[in-house]
Amino acid sequence: MEFCYVLFGSNMGDKEKIFADACLSINKRCGTVVAVSASYESEPWGFEADEMFLNRLIVVNTELTPEVMLHELLDIEAELGRVRHPEAGGYTSRTADLDILYFGSRIVLTDILTVPHPRLHLRRFALLPLCELIPQFVHPVFNLTQTELLRRCPDVSEVRIIE
Repeated sequence: MEFCYVLFGSNMGDKEKIFADACLSINKRCGTVVAVSASYESEPWGFEADEMFLNRLIVVNTELTPEVMLHELLDIEAELGRVRHPEAGGYTSRTADLDILYFGSRIVLTDILTVPHPRLHLRRFALLPLCELIPQFVHPVFNLTQTELLRRCPDVSEVRIIE
C-alpha cells in the first residue's frame, strides 16, 4: 500500500457534486480516500476562462501501480464528463481533472506518466493543499519540503480557501 496524492480540479458544472462523485469512484476503483484538503478557488492556469477552478487534494491509500492508477483516474475523468480536445493545443475548461502529484516517494518517468508531477512546484493551487496536508513531505527530485516549494513558487495567481 502506498499513498497517492491526487489533485482534483474543476471549473465546469456542479463542481462540488463532481468532486463528491470523483471521491466515490476513487474509493471504489483505486483504493481508500484517507484525507481530503479544504476547497481552494483558483484562477485558470495557462489559459483564459470565465469560471474559477475548485481544487482539492485527495490522499488515496492504494495497492495500484502508478500506471494503473493513471488509467483509472483518466476513466473516472471521462465518466465525470471530461472531454479532451487535442486540437485545442493547450489547457481548456473541464468538469474534472485528476492529476497524480506524488505516488509515495516514487520517481516515475514513462511515456505516459511523470511523477512527481512535473509542474507542481510552479502552481500555487497545487502547493497550497499539499502544504495543508503534508507540509514537511520532501519532493523526491528537488529535495525540498512542500513549504519550501511554496516559498519559492513563482506563481502569483490568486488562490483562496473556500469557506
